[in-house]
Amino acid sequence: MLPYATLDEAAAALGRNLTAAETLWFNYSAKNLWRSAGIDKYKIQPKVKLSPSEMFKCYKDVMFMFFFVVGPLQLVSYPSIKMIGIRTSLPLPSGCEIFLQLLVYFVVEDFTNYWIHRFLHGNWGYEKIHKVHHEYTAPIGFAAPYAHWAEVLILGIPSFLGPAMVPGHMITFWLWIALRQIEAIETHSGYDFPWTPTKYIPFYGGADYHDYHHYVGRQSQSNFASVFTYCDFIYGTDKGYRFQKKVLQKLKEGVKNGGEQNGGSYYVPTQGLKSD
Repeated sequence: MLPYATLDEAAAALGRNLTAAETLWFNYSAKNLWRSAGIDKYKIQPKVKLSPSEMFKCYKDVMFMFFFVVGPLQLVSYPSIKMIGIRTSLPLPSGCEIFLQLLVYFVVEDFTNYWIHRFLHGNWGYEKIHKVHHEYTAPIGFAAPYAHWAEVLILGIPSFLGPAMVPGHMITFWLWIALRQIEAIETHSGYDFPWTPTKYIPFYGGADYHDYHHYVGRQSQSNFASVFTYCDFIYGTDKGYRFQKKVLQKLKEGVKNGGEQNGGSYYVPTQGLKSD
Protein backbone atom coordinates (compact mmCIF):
# COMPACT_ATOMS: atom_id res chain seq x y z
CA MET A 1 0.00 0.00 0.00
CA LEU A 2 1.34 3.43 -0.88
CA PRO A 3 1.50 5.70 2.21
CA TYR A 4 -0.51 8.54 0.67
CA ALA A 5 -4.13 9.56 0.93
CA THR A 6 -4.61 10.51 -2.73
CA LEU A 7 -3.08 9.89 -6.12
CA ASP A 8 -1.98 13.53 -6.30
CA GLU A 9 -0.08 13.21 -3.02
CA ALA A 10 1.65 10.06 -4.23
CA ALA A 11 2.63 11.67 -7.53
CA ALA A 12 3.94 14.79 -5.77
CA ALA A 13 6.00 12.73 -3.34
CA LEU A 14 7.51 10.63 -6.12
CA GLY A 15 8.21 13.72 -8.26
CA ARG A 16 6.50 12.26 -11.33
CA ASN A 17 3.21 10.96 -12.61
CA LEU A 18 2.27 7.47 -11.52
CA THR A 19 2.46 4.67 -14.02
CA ALA A 20 -0.63 2.66 -14.87
CA ALA A 21 0.58 -0.21 -12.70
CA GLU A 22 1.22 2.09 -9.73
CA THR A 23 -2.19 3.70 -10.15
CA LEU A 24 -3.84 0.29 -10.23
CA TRP A 25 -1.97 -0.79 -7.11
CA PHE A 26 -2.89 2.41 -5.32
CA ASN A 27 -6.59 2.00 -6.07
CA TYR A 28 -6.56 -1.70 -5.26
CA SER A 29 -4.78 -1.38 -1.95
CA ALA A 30 -3.68 -4.04 0.49
CA LYS A 31 -6.73 -3.24 2.57
CA ASN A 32 -9.02 -4.29 -0.26
CA LEU A 33 -6.93 -7.37 -0.90
CA TRP A 34 -7.28 -8.47 2.70
CA ARG A 35 -11.01 -7.84 2.67
CA SER A 36 -11.48 -9.84 -0.51
CA ALA A 37 -9.56 -12.71 1.05
CA GLY A 38 -11.81 -12.69 4.12
CA ILE A 39 -8.96 -11.71 6.45
CA ASP A 40 -10.67 -8.77 8.15
CA LYS A 41 -12.95 -11.06 10.16
CA TYR A 42 -9.90 -12.19 12.13
CA LYS A 43 -8.93 -8.66 13.19
CA ILE A 44 -8.94 -8.50 16.98
CA GLN A 45 -10.03 -4.86 17.19
CA PRO A 46 -11.98 -4.43 13.94
CA LYS A 47 -13.28 -0.96 14.75
CA VAL A 48 -9.78 0.51 14.95
CA LYS A 49 -8.56 1.56 11.52
CA LEU A 50 -5.13 3.13 11.08
CA SER A 51 -4.66 5.51 8.17
CA PRO A 52 -1.84 4.96 5.67
CA SER A 53 -0.04 8.00 7.09
CA GLU A 54 -0.20 6.55 10.61
CA MET A 55 1.20 3.24 9.42
CA PHE A 56 3.91 4.97 7.44
CA LYS A 57 4.92 7.03 10.49
CA CYS A 58 5.32 3.82 12.47
CA TYR A 59 7.40 2.29 9.70
CA LYS A 60 9.54 5.42 9.37
CA ASP A 61 10.25 5.62 13.11
CA VAL A 62 11.13 1.93 13.27
CA MET A 63 13.53 2.25 10.34
CA PHE A 64 15.16 5.25 12.04
CA MET A 65 15.63 3.15 15.16
CA PHE A 66 17.13 0.27 13.20
CA PHE A 67 19.61 2.47 11.34
CA PHE A 68 20.74 4.69 14.22
CA VAL A 69 20.38 2.47 17.32
CA VAL A 70 20.27 -1.21 16.33
CA GLY A 71 22.62 -0.80 13.38
CA PRO A 72 25.57 0.66 15.31
CA LEU A 73 25.12 -2.03 17.97
CA GLN A 74 25.35 -4.73 15.33
CA LEU A 75 28.62 -3.26 14.07
CA VAL A 76 30.24 -3.78 17.47
CA SER A 77 28.44 -7.01 18.37
CA TYR A 78 30.90 -9.46 16.79
CA PRO A 79 33.59 -9.11 19.50
CA SER A 80 30.90 -9.57 22.16
CA ILE A 81 29.58 -12.69 20.43
CA LYS A 82 33.08 -14.16 20.26
CA MET A 83 33.71 -13.26 23.87
CA ILE A 84 30.70 -15.21 25.18
CA GLY A 85 31.76 -18.28 23.19
CA ILE A 86 29.49 -18.41 20.16
CA ARG A 87 31.41 -20.35 17.51
CA THR A 88 31.42 -19.86 13.75
CA SER A 89 33.48 -22.85 12.63
CA LEU A 90 32.64 -26.42 11.66
CA PRO A 91 31.11 -28.76 12.62
CA LEU A 92 27.59 -27.40 12.31
CA PRO A 93 25.23 -28.04 15.22
CA SER A 94 22.83 -30.96 15.12
CA GLY A 95 19.09 -30.47 15.02
CA CYS A 96 18.76 -31.67 18.61
CA GLU A 97 21.41 -29.23 19.81
CA ILE A 98 19.73 -26.32 18.04
CA PHE A 99 16.31 -27.24 19.47
CA LEU A 100 17.50 -27.57 23.07
CA GLN A 101 19.50 -24.34 22.95
CA LEU A 102 16.60 -22.44 21.41
CA LEU A 103 14.33 -23.77 24.15
CA VAL A 104 16.72 -22.41 26.78
CA TYR A 105 16.93 -19.06 25.00
CA PHE A 106 13.15 -18.70 24.85
CA VAL A 107 12.65 -19.60 28.52
CA VAL A 108 15.44 -17.33 29.78
CA GLU A 109 14.31 -14.43 27.58
CA ASP A 110 10.69 -14.90 28.58
CA PHE A 111 11.38 -14.88 32.33
CA THR A 112 13.76 -11.92 32.21
CA ASN A 113 11.58 -9.92 29.83
CA TYR A 114 8.56 -10.49 32.07
CA TRP A 115 10.13 -8.68 35.02
CA ILE A 116 11.60 -5.87 32.94
CA HIS A 117 8.19 -5.40 31.32
CA ARG A 118 6.54 -5.17 34.73
CA PHE A 119 9.09 -2.55 35.78
CA LEU A 120 8.32 -0.55 32.64
CA HIS A 121 4.66 -0.44 33.70
CA GLY A 122 5.56 1.34 36.91
CA ASN A 123 4.97 5.09 37.03
CA TRP A 124 8.55 6.10 36.21
CA GLY A 125 9.22 3.38 33.64
CA TYR A 126 6.00 3.99 31.78
CA GLU A 127 6.17 7.79 31.72
CA LYS A 128 9.83 7.99 30.76
CA ILE A 129 10.15 5.02 28.42
CA HIS A 130 7.37 2.51 27.80
CA LYS A 131 4.50 4.82 26.86
CA VAL A 132 6.00 5.19 23.37
CA HIS A 133 5.35 1.52 22.64
CA HIS A 134 1.77 1.85 23.92
CA GLU A 135 0.88 4.62 21.49
CA TYR A 136 -0.70 1.85 19.43
CA THR A 137 -3.61 0.50 21.48
CA ALA A 138 -4.48 -1.73 18.53
CA PRO A 139 -1.00 -2.86 17.45
CA ILE A 140 0.20 -3.69 13.95
CA GLY A 141 3.21 -5.72 12.85
CA PHE A 142 5.37 -2.61 12.39
CA ALA A 143 4.65 -1.66 16.01
CA ALA A 144 6.51 -4.69 17.41
CA PRO A 145 9.86 -2.83 17.55
CA TYR A 146 8.23 0.61 17.82
CA ALA A 147 9.57 1.84 21.14
CA HIS A 148 11.76 4.35 22.95
CA TRP A 149 15.44 3.88 22.14
CA ALA A 150 16.13 3.07 25.81
CA GLU A 151 13.54 0.29 25.74
CA VAL A 152 15.14 -1.20 22.64
CA LEU A 153 18.47 -1.33 24.49
CA ILE A 154 17.02 -2.61 27.77
CA LEU A 155 14.95 -5.38 26.19
CA GLY A 156 17.98 -6.43 24.18
CA ILE A 157 19.51 -7.77 27.40
CA PRO A 158 17.09 -10.74 27.77
CA SER A 159 17.64 -11.64 24.12
CA PHE A 160 21.41 -11.98 24.63
CA LEU A 161 21.26 -13.48 28.12
CA GLY A 162 20.31 -16.98 26.92
CA PRO A 163 23.10 -17.22 24.32
CA ALA A 164 25.55 -15.90 26.92
CA MET A 165 24.50 -18.62 29.38
CA VAL A 166 24.41 -21.45 26.84
CA PRO A 167 26.58 -20.39 23.87
CA GLY A 168 26.17 -22.33 20.66
CA HIS A 169 26.86 -21.93 16.97
CA MET A 170 26.30 -18.71 15.02
CA ILE A 171 23.59 -20.47 13.00
CA THR A 172 21.65 -21.12 16.21
CA PHE A 173 22.12 -17.51 17.26
CA TRP A 174 20.85 -16.18 13.93
CA LEU A 175 17.89 -18.54 14.06
CA TRP A 176 17.10 -17.39 17.59
CA ILE A 177 17.09 -13.71 16.60
CA ALA A 178 14.96 -14.42 13.51
CA LEU A 179 12.39 -16.50 15.43
CA ARG A 180 12.17 -13.89 18.18
CA GLN A 181 11.47 -11.13 15.67
CA ILE A 182 8.89 -13.23 13.81
CA GLU A 183 7.17 -13.99 17.12
CA ALA A 184 7.11 -10.30 18.07
CA ILE A 185 5.59 -9.35 14.71
CA GLU A 186 2.94 -12.05 15.01
CA THR A 187 1.89 -11.04 18.53
CA HIS A 188 1.62 -7.41 17.43
CA SER A 189 -0.12 -8.19 14.14
CA GLY A 190 -3.61 -7.41 15.42
CA TYR A 191 -4.99 -10.59 13.84
CA ASP A 192 -5.88 -13.87 15.51
CA PHE A 193 -5.80 -16.51 12.80
CA PRO A 194 -7.27 -19.91 13.77
CA TRP A 195 -4.78 -21.78 11.57
CA THR A 196 -1.65 -20.26 13.15
CA PRO A 197 0.76 -23.14 13.97
CA THR A 198 1.80 -21.41 17.21
CA LYS A 199 -1.63 -22.21 18.68
CA TYR A 200 -0.34 -25.75 19.17
CA ILE A 201 2.65 -24.63 21.27
CA PRO A 202 1.96 -25.11 25.01
CA PHE A 203 1.70 -21.88 27.02
CA TYR A 204 2.24 -19.73 23.92
CA GLY A 205 0.62 -16.30 24.24
CA GLY A 206 -0.05 -15.17 20.69
CA ALA A 207 -1.69 -12.14 19.13
CA ASP A 208 -4.96 -12.16 21.10
CA TYR A 209 -3.12 -12.48 24.40
CA HIS A 210 -0.77 -9.56 23.79
CA ASP A 211 -3.41 -7.46 22.03
CA TYR A 212 -5.31 -7.32 25.33
CA HIS A 213 -2.23 -5.79 26.97
CA HIS A 214 -2.23 -2.98 24.40
CA TYR A 215 -6.02 -2.65 24.44
CA VAL A 216 -6.10 -1.96 28.18
CA GLY A 217 -3.17 0.43 27.82
CA ARG A 218 -1.39 2.16 30.64
CA GLN A 219 -3.62 0.76 33.36
CA SER A 220 -2.73 -2.75 32.22
CA GLN A 221 -1.15 -4.85 34.93
CA SER A 222 -1.86 -7.96 32.92
CA ASN A 223 -0.30 -10.09 30.20
CA PHE A 224 3.34 -9.08 30.55
CA ALA A 225 4.48 -12.29 28.87
CA SER A 226 7.01 -12.01 26.09
CA VAL A 227 6.34 -15.38 24.45
CA PHE A 228 4.93 -17.90 26.94
CA THR A 229 2.25 -17.29 29.56
CA TYR A 230 3.62 -19.27 32.49
CA CYS A 231 4.96 -16.22 34.37
CA ASP A 232 1.62 -14.43 34.10
CA PHE A 233 -0.10 -17.55 35.41
CA ILE A 234 2.34 -18.11 38.28
CA TYR A 235 2.33 -14.49 39.45
CA GLY A 236 -1.37 -13.86 38.82
CA THR A 237 -0.99 -11.18 36.18
CA ASP A 238 -3.36 -12.78 33.69
CA LYS A 239 -6.53 -12.53 35.80
CA GLY A 240 -7.95 -9.53 33.92
CA TYR A 241 -7.51 -11.26 30.58
CA ARG A 242 -9.01 -14.55 31.82
CA PHE A 243 -12.00 -12.71 33.29
CA GLN A 244 -12.57 -10.83 30.06
CA LYS A 245 -12.45 -14.04 28.03
CA LYS A 246 -15.08 -15.62 30.31
CA VAL A 247 -17.37 -12.60 29.99
CA LEU A 248 -17.03 -12.54 26.21
CA GLN A 249 -17.72 -16.26 26.01
CA LYS A 250 -20.92 -15.87 28.04
CA LEU A 251 -22.05 -12.95 25.89
CA LYS A 252 -21.30 -14.92 22.75
CA GLU A 253 -23.25 -17.95 23.98
CA GLY A 254 -26.16 -15.75 25.09
CA VAL A 255 -26.44 -14.00 21.73
CA LYS A 256 -26.12 -17.31 19.86
CA ASN A 257 -28.81 -18.99 21.97
CA GLY A 258 -31.07 -15.99 21.57
CA GLY A 259 -30.70 -16.17 17.80
CA GLU A 260 -31.55 -19.86 17.74
CA GLN A 261 -34.67 -19.30 19.86
CA ASN A 262 -35.83 -16.68 17.38
CA GLY A 263 -35.60 -19.16 14.52
CA GLY A 264 -32.08 -18.53 13.32
CA SER A 265 -28.50 -18.87 14.41
CA TYR A 266 -25.66 -16.51 13.89
CA TYR A 267 -22.12 -16.10 15.13
CA VAL A 268 -20.87 -13.06 17.02
CA PRO A 269 -17.06 -12.82 16.96
CA THR A 270 -15.36 -12.10 20.26
CA GLN A 271 -13.23 -9.53 18.46
CA GLY A 272 -16.25 -7.34 17.84
CA LEU A 273 -17.38 -7.57 21.43
CA LYS A 274 -13.91 -6.73 22.64
CA SER A 275 -13.68 -3.52 20.69
CA ASP A 276 -17.00 -2.13 21.91
